[in-house]
Formats: sequence, C-alpha cells, structure tokens
Amino acid sequence: MAKRSGGLGRAFTRGFLRAAVWAYRRSGGKVGGKMFGAPLLLLTTTGRKSGRSWTVPLMYQPHDGGWVIIASNGGSPRHPSWWLNLRSQPDASVQIGRETYAVTAAEATGADRERLWRVMADMYKGYDGYTRKTTRKIPVIVLQRG
Repeated sequence: MAKRSGGLGRAFTRGFLRAAVWAYRRSGGKVGGKMFGAPLLLLTTTGRKSGRSWTVPLMYQPHDGGWVIIASNGGSPRHPSWWLNLRSQPDASVQIGRETYAVTAAEATGADRERLWRVMADMYKGYDGYTRKTTRKIPVIVLQRG
C-alpha cells in the first residue's frame, strides 16, 4: 500500500512554520533569522490555486542586488508548494530582518545555476545530500528586486 502524505506530519510542519514566521516577524529576524548558521528570509508568495498569501522561511545568499534561494523541499521528489506558486506568479515579497522588498523570481539555468548551486551548497552542506535523495533537478531561484 502506498504511503499517504498529509496527516499529523503535515499538520506539525505547518504549525512549526507558522510559529517560525511569527517569531521572525515579531523579532525582526533576531529569532529565527538563522538555521544551521545560514541566514533566513521570509518569502511570501500568492497561492496558485487559493489566491491566498503564503509565507515560508528559506535559507538565502545575496546575489547582484537580489537573493538566491533553493527549492529543495528537503530532497523530496516533489517541488515545494512555494516554488509552484512562484512559477505560476513570479511576483512575491521577501522580508530580511525588518525590511520587506518586492521581488520577481526567475529560475537560474546553465552555468549560472551551477555556480549559484555551489554558493548555496557551500553555505549549507545538506543541499548536496538532497540531490542524492531525489531524481528531480532541484531548482535554484534568483529573486530580483521588483
């Protein structure tokens, strides 16, 4: 029998993410602004089906006046929902500390993707491990100020 997704694990994850976003916003990133030593931003996208705003904390690195993020989903075979939302509607916002910026997302390709992947994987070693857990090519996303 195939394993069903959702249930308590999904509810726990959503509750944890809501609490992390709340703490980050409340403290201006002083609480929840780093994970495994890497900086975190809050990305807010528009749901492709619901039209609602969704916010998730993500590791990032600055890049050419914008930021780079990775759609790893922990090495899951599925893309994270926030990336599917961005593919549908690339305009979003990020919060870094107490500052919020309008951004437009684009997937990095070719040599740019490989170079930016290395930057991110050197910051957080888990990304290379995720590539061994999935057959999908994990997207590298550049967020440019809008």
